[in-house]
Amino acid sequence: MKKREAWIKPRHKIATALLRPIITLIASVKYHAKIDRFVQEGDRNWLVLSNHQTDFDQFFISLAFRQPVYYVALEDLFSNGFLSKVISWLVAPIPFMKASKDLKAVMTCIRLAKEGGTVGMFPEGNRTYSGRTCYINPSVTSLAKKMGLPIAIFRIEGGYGIKPRWAIKGRNGHMKAGVRRVIEPEEYKNMSKDELYELICRELWVDETKDDSLFPAKAAAEGLERVLYLCPDCGLSEFQTKGDILQCKHCGRQYRYLPNKQLQSLDGESPFRYIADWYDYQESYIRSLDLSPYTNTPMYCDTADLSEVIVYDRKHLIHKSAPIRLLADRLEIGDGQKRLLLSYDDIKAMACIADHKLNIFYRDCIYQLKGDTGFNALKYCHIYYHAKFIKEGHTDGEFQFLGL
Repeated sequence: MKKREAWIKPRHKIATALLRPIITLIASVKYHAKIDRFVQEGDRNWLVLSNHQTDFDQFFISLAFRQPVYYVALEDLFSNGFLSKVISWLVAPIPFMKASKDLKAVMTCIRLAKEGGTVGMFPEGNRTYSGRTCYINPSVTSLAKKMGLPIAIFRIEGGYGIKPRWAIKGRNGHMKAGVRRVIEPEEYKNMSKDELYELICRELWVDETKDDSLFPAKAAAEGLERVLYLCPDCGLSEFQTKGDILQCKHCGRQYRYLPNKQLQSLDGESPFRYIADWYDYQESYIRSLDLSPYTNTPMYCDTADLSEVIVYDRKHLIHKSAPIRLLADRLEIGDGQKRLLLSYDDIKAMACIADHKLNIFYRDCIYQLKGDTGFNALKYCHIYYHAKFIKEGHTDGEFQFLGL
């Protein structure tokens, strides 16, 4: 039998060393980040678990470790043609299919652990929209126990202030990141999965509403329409932003996004102090929303480029600026011969990708909607998962997982 080729290659160490000065410069100049070197690293390999705040988080981890870190990455990274091939050749990230229980990714992580590699992952599977650590999938505990490596808890703080997921532009200020806790195999060996899960969640928890550091920016509010879709005064709505001002398109109410990440209403008292409060309000509202009025009348109409994702290869553009109708039980995308009717019954999952993209896992296909800079993919996830729970007969709306 032919021996399986090793995942770890000498070039990965060389690429990491060559890229480090560039990454250090970007982390310092663009993100104003203080990264603590991991002094306990030694010659051991690790499972690195991190919260997820910015699009540069994996590089912060790489700056803390001397050795190459092999990251678990969504399939979207591997579907960008030649660029994906270059990334895979240089640093060999681990492909993960978000919409399924990806056993291949699990086996690759275990394989890397046996080869002596350090594996990095973001158990949330999403960058935070609110500044608070997102839901963590409990399956991370099973993976950790199977790998049997010491766990390095890497915590990023202030990244939400510097570059929130929803923001179009970054802002000034300071952030920090580093390994804040080590969980040795001897410590978690006799823990139950629930106990280990609670420990990981507790150690990765970051709430940026507890920190009033200043993050000034000229365009502080621009991009908030990517995360906000519900007005406390007029319900399901749309927003527009300019500079530090957010305005509801329906009722005209305005808010100012302040350098301390707080909201200031320009029309009376604000019902929300932080975006996190508004985000929680949206989730609570959606969990109790009656969808029956929206069977034929869309909740939202948008336009976005529609592509089919050829997994681990490329994206094939199907319809540029396709009209989209979000209804109670389906998505209607495109027009004419290119029109797609995607029933929620046939959609396996939806996922917000990067800043303004939505992946739809439909039957055996993956469709991607890529809107303009203000496109709100979040509302599609929230409404789809709410409809799915209703279909399945769940009534405990408080505990519905809305996709993030």
